[in-house]
Amino acid sequence: MYGVILLLHVLGAMVWTGGHLVLALTVLPRVLREKSVEQLSRFESGYERIGMPALLLQVLTGVWLAHHMLPDVSQWLAFDNPVARLIAVKLLLLTASVAFAIHAKFRVIPKLSANNLTVMAWHIVPVTLISVLFAVVGVSFRTGWFY
Repeated sequence: MYGVILLLHVLGAMVWTGGHLVLALTVLPRVLREKSVEQLSRFESGYERIGMPALLLQVLTGVWLAHHMLPDVSQWLAFDNPVARLIAVKLLLLTASVAFAIHAKFRVIPKLSANNLTVMAWHIVPVTLISVLFAVVGVSFRTGWFY
């Protein structure tokens, strides 16, 4: 069971992180250069259909994996334990992602226009970096990079 859950978690990470890297490195520069809200919206609407389920899959499998590695949930924020420290960092990264998403959904996207696309870029770039950090921290569970 552990192997299947881990595989699903990694697959979700591939979709989430890969999609954000494509968005930040290929779509966003073109959108900013051409001031094209339509191109951004087109990418987002297509990506959202697989990106959001991938994120949900990551959250669900991530909770399962965290519980598998450290069954005492009350210890997940205990920074004196190396495994708990990684779990806590993942939870902090998730919180930051959710905060950016909520802000974008309710404050940025409703007012999005060709004149303020850079505001959206200031959401896309950090969320992309956060998604890469998710992967780095996830790999650290096996490599011990941040123990």
